[in-house]
Amino acid sequence: MAEILFPALFLLMALGLPVAFAMAIAVFCAITFASNYPNIVVVKEMFAGLDSFPLLAVPFFVLAAELMTGGAITHHLLRFAAQFVGHLRGGLGHANVISSTLFAGISGSALADAAGPGTMMIRMMEKGGYDRAYAGALTISSAIVGPIIPPSITMIIYAMQDDNVSVGSLFMAGIVPGLLITAAMLATNAIIARKRGYLGTGTRPGAVAMIRTTALALPALFLIVLVVGGIRFGIFTPTEASVIAVFYALICGMFIYRSLRLRDLPDIILRAALVSSAVLLILGAARAFAWVLIIEGIPHDLAATIIGWELSPVMFLLAVNLLLLVFGLFMDPLPGVMILVPILAPISHALGIAPNHFAIVVIVNLTMGLATPPVGALIYVVSSAANMRPGALIRELPPFFLAGLALLLLLTFVPQLSTWLPRISGL
Repeated sequence: MAEILFPALFLLMALGLPVAFAMAIAVFCAITFASNYPNIVVVKEMFAGLDSFPLLAVPFFVLAAELMTGGAITHHLLRFAAQFVGHLRGGLGHANVISSTLFAGISGSALADAAGPGTMMIRMMEKGGYDRAYAGALTISSAIVGPIIPPSITMIIYAMQDDNVSVGSLFMAGIVPGLLITAAMLATNAIIARKRGYLGTGTRPGAVAMIRTTALALPALFLIVLVVGGIRFGIFTPTEASVIAVFYALICGMFIYRSLRLRDLPDIILRAALVSSAVLLILGAARAFAWVLIIEGIPHDLAATIIGWELSPVMFLLAVNLLLLVFGLFMDPLPGVMILVPILAPISHALGIAPNHFAIVVIVNLTMGLATPPVGALIYVVSSAANMRPGALIRELPPFFLAGLALLLLLTFVPQLSTWLPRISGL
């Protein structure tokens, strides 16, 4: 079946078909023309991929992010970030990066980061004298932190594929790497801002104004503490945390910020449903695709081949980095996790690589693919939201990609960056 599965997938993706449909149709073609299985098995495997209690966290975290955005949370997070760095050279760019990091602790999605605070920051940066394409590229690059800082939809899916990690341990493992990504993007923005002469917004706000702005942002920031702290201390599971996040976001929007009205809820719920449906459709199609690979024995054969190379742990990680960077050019992170993790994770465990370390390397790798052509979803989300040509954004991305690549190598060679926090947290 593989001789039909892969050519069909690449052909459909080259024709511009969405990844979920391309995978599902490729599986259908492989089963129809190269096997004796009934076609209904495609539907069966897609439903089996979604029949999981932890997956309930996905639509609820998406809904919580939509409620927070509709409840003017994004505005307060932007003001909170800008008050600390807006007056510096390249200050609006710094504010873009920091606000993406803060919003990542609410949304768990790179696309939500780019479409929410990112598009607002592009407009602010353009008014502040920044090149529009540069503002868009910075938004794309800073949004990469979305699936790394907890809560993370990608980490939830990863934990379902690898029994050696838990959602809670991955959430803790992602905090330090996420902050390092933020630092790398801040440093890159500072260098470019100095070269291009991007100035700050003026003087730093006074103490009273900063206290007022911080107080307004605290309810939004507390959601991060609520989710991560609740999971860390065993008060609730990640799925329960997602439901609590929805109710907390609703209370914040309606009663604290008073910017969310009942008549806004149908549109918010509809947007969350559309985003969740797209994510779950990808997961279902990826499950069917992975089933065909298993039936064909491809994971077993590939694992045996890699083990036969007798690579050291470091060489294996470098090979995985190369494989995933290439894979990420053509595939979104979620199907990448579902297809590749069951193959690669057992090999990494056999080589003695810490499960949380390997998970972070994989997730950061695949997430970087969101910002690389030809399939990089972040590029097209930002180009559509900001009405820019993708080519203009792509030309501004190389410095940020190189910074991300340097950080990826750092995470590869220093496992403690991913394992220290889960270890001291008892996870």
